[in-house]
Amino acid sequence: MGGSDENFPAAIRQSNIHGNNRRALSIINGNIKESQKRGVLTEKNAACGKKPVIPIHRPITRKFAAQLAGKLQQPVVKEVKPFVESSSSTRQLEDCVIVDAEEEYKSMDDDNDVPMFVQHTEAMLDEIDRMDAEVEMEEIEEDEPVVDIDSCDKKNPLAVTEYIDDVYAHYNKTESLSCVPPNYMDQQFDINERMRGILIDWLIEVHYKFELMEETLYLTVNIIDRFLSVNKSVVRKKLQLVGVTAMLLACKYEEVSVPVVDDLILISDKAYCRQEVLDMEKLMINTLQFNLSVPTPYVFMRRFLKAAQSDKRLELLSFFIIELSLVQYEMLRFPPSLLASAAIFTAQCTLSGYKQWSKTCERYTNYSKDQLVECARMMVRLHENAGTGKLTCVHKKYSTSKYGYAAKTEPALFLLNDAEF
Repeated sequence: MGGSDENFPAAIRQSNIHGNNRRALSIINGNIKESQKRGVLTEKNAACGKKPVIPIHRPITRKFAAQLAGKLQQPVVKEVKPFVESSSSTRQLEDCVIVDAEEEYKSMDDDNDVPMFVQHTEAMLDEIDRMDAEVEMEEIEEDEPVVDIDSCDKKNPLAVTEYIDDVYAHYNKTESLSCVPPNYMDQQFDINERMRGILIDWLIEVHYKFELMEETLYLTVNIIDRFLSVNKSVVRKKLQLVGVTAMLLACKYEEVSVPVVDDLILISDKAYCRQEVLDMEKLMINTLQFNLSVPTPYVFMRRFLKAAQSDKRLELLSFFIIELSLVQYEMLRFPPSLLASAAIFTAQCTLSGYKQWSKTCERYTNYSKDQLVECARMMVRLHENAGTGKLTCVHKKYSTSKYGYAAKTEPALFLLNDAEF
């Protein structure tokens, strides 16, 4: 059937008659097989006496299934070819009737004899319909290669591609030095985790008003936690002084233009004098042994966002989620690299609507999807409740056009209900 013209009704044309001589413009390549309850074309070819051609069944591929489905939707076409008489032969060809497959298929409904190729086609189409987006993404992820995210920066000396892997290997080894015990507040007698949350929420607002660099905020929070975990005699009326002084130290380490002490006193409603700030600065820097070179979640965020090949929307949403985590005391149980990875993973799931974590992300973060589950769930709950309660500075900050209205994105609640997690 493959190379025959009878499959194409447009190729059969009426013959021209010149006088008494009749000549066929096209010769049928083979006898059209008789299809009783199974065929598509029928022919009255008794005069030739040839045996019908045995149909050849093609394997049902996805492309072939789509072609068959398209043919079943075509309208019924019937075309009658008149008698053709050749001058060189006395063979008589009777009328040839071309019948569409749909008519034959309907005629077989009463006998419940469905052609095998139709059964295969329907089964294949049903199987295709059951495929969802997440299964397809998993198949792609299995075959996807790990992308070299530094290949585009080979000629950029500021990217230090020759040393970047060693730099982050060092960060992974030393990040434990920047972590604090997750229950250090139990040792404080006058302050608690709720007061810490209020302080950091206020500092995020101060950081936004002063238009400081992102690195400064993360280092400020790190300095506060490390100091409070060592100095257990901080009273609540001095807690704001600790926060202001920590921001001053972080600005001196990260910023080009550092806010003056008077500005920090003014922003704290003149609750402290200049000498108190300077005295606290000496106490804190000595307590930390002048060690301000610690990996914060920010340094991991920059690297991991590059591995995720992020756009601006994913970047803003990731920073919104991780800043929500800075305020919450219970998030101190996770190391900075895991916080950064989980924030990006949660943001990807939020934007895509399904669990998304590529082989490239897993390679550069050293975290699999299963390792991020617990932290991601907590971040989804923080996202869901970001606009409620008293600590809403992060939500207000990311509800502006400058930050792409990231706070208005619907949280990935399906991560909370996923049985696989």
